[in-house]
Amino acid sequence: MKTYMAKTDEVQRKWWLVDASNQTLGRLATQVATLLRGKHKAQYTPHIDTGDFVVIINAEKIKLSGKKLNQKSYFTHSGYFGGLKEASAQEMIERNPERVIELAVKGMLPTNKISRHLLTKLKVFAGPEHNHKSQKPEAFKLDS
Repeated sequence: MKTYMAKTDEVQRKWWLVDASNQTLGRLATQVATLLRGKHKAQYTPHIDTGDFVVIINAEKIKLSGKKLNQKSYFTHSGYFGGLKEASAQEMIERNPERVIELAVKGMLPTNKISRHLLTKLKVFAGPEHNHKSQKPEAFKLDS
């Protein structure tokens, strides 16, 4: 019996709508990474993108457990000397809540060319409105 390998033109992609309000960041990120990668499908193939599109709304209402809101740090560097900038998780959620979820999901994906392509299928919005209504995304029930 031969092992089944999915082809890129055989993959059926769905759109999922995830509500991030009152969800823990890490648990949300793992489940979204599974949807993006396609591991929830029977035709999952590691080297082929078999995943679905994911739309996350209410990113500003995400929760972090413990003292992570004040202690977790995000770093950026401009490339110049002294160009290191640091922001706490609370500052990042106030300033750019979409970026917090994108970075968490990015950390759950493998570091290769496929993951960079998978991140283009992740759409994150701070509020309850999104501009992907024409794709008719289905609501995804998160495990809690």
